[in-house]
Amino acid sequence: MRLVLPNPGLKDRIPSHVDLERMENEEAGDRPKWDNKAQYLLTCVGFCVGLGNVWRFPYLCQSHGGGAFMIPFLILLVLEGIPLLHLEFAIGQRLRKGSVGVWTAINPYLAGVGIASMLVSFVVGMYYNTIMAWVMWYFFNSFQSPLPWSQCPLNANLTDVVSECKQSSPVDYFWYRVTLNTSTAIDESGGLQWWMVLCLVTAWTVLYICCIRGIETTGKAVYITSTLPYVVLTIFLIRGLTLKGSIEGIKFLFTPDVSICVNNHFTCKWHEKNHTMLMIF
Repeated sequence: MRLVLPNPGLKDRIPSHVDLERMENEEAGDRPKWDNKAQYLLTCVGFCVGLGNVWRFPYLCQSHGGGAFMIPFLILLVLEGIPLLHLEFAIGQRLRKGSVGVWTAINPYLAGVGIASMLVSFVVGMYYNTIMAWVMWYFFNSFQSPLPWSQCPLNANLTDVVSECKQSSPVDYFWYRVTLNTSTAIDESGGLQWWMVLCLVTAWTVLYICCIRGIETTGKAVYITSTLPYVVLTIFLIRGLTLKGSIEGIKFLFTPDVSICVNNHFTCKWHEKNHTMLMIF
């Protein structure tokens, strides 16, 4: 028994294989192409590996039971992540349209899904470029000895370090008072910080250069942007394995700790040493 949902005009909106071959022959000369298959594969890999793998995933894994977090992660990866990725590739190759066009072709009532997907991609690109501006700022400041976030600066009288930095840490002080220069109250918006504006303009300029001629320039940029995260992850792996307590960290990663639970606005964990309940708000 085959379930067929009512969708009038679907065959007219979806091109057949004959139409696809005809479109391929007609657009062969004008349509940009990848230089080789490696560029396409690296582009796909670049979309799969990003800051979330380096930044968000270790934090979530550590705060949700280590190996216990890996179990639902792997299940959702196999049952949802990989199928949706292949589905997106298949629909994109078949219809040869953007997100809005694809969902409109499936059903005109689904055009909002394509628009929402486009807006989400735009927002993600906005905050990713902001993070890249922060990365550039720290990269430029790393050419100093000692590092500016390794020690507290002196006060105006040069008699002691800044009291705010002494009460917190050099890392927090450099982030909140030098990098962001945050305002003292929530009702004060503050002004633009020229160093961060310059870094943000630089990040958008690099992005524009990579995309200025479509896949002709993007295909060459992925040789660096797609391989660099794996180089960084390898460096982090080697560095992590050489730190004290790395064996305990590996055991925690692959040992499920189902005693960690999330309840409303706090996380509670059973402490096995003194059998007390620690409530972390």
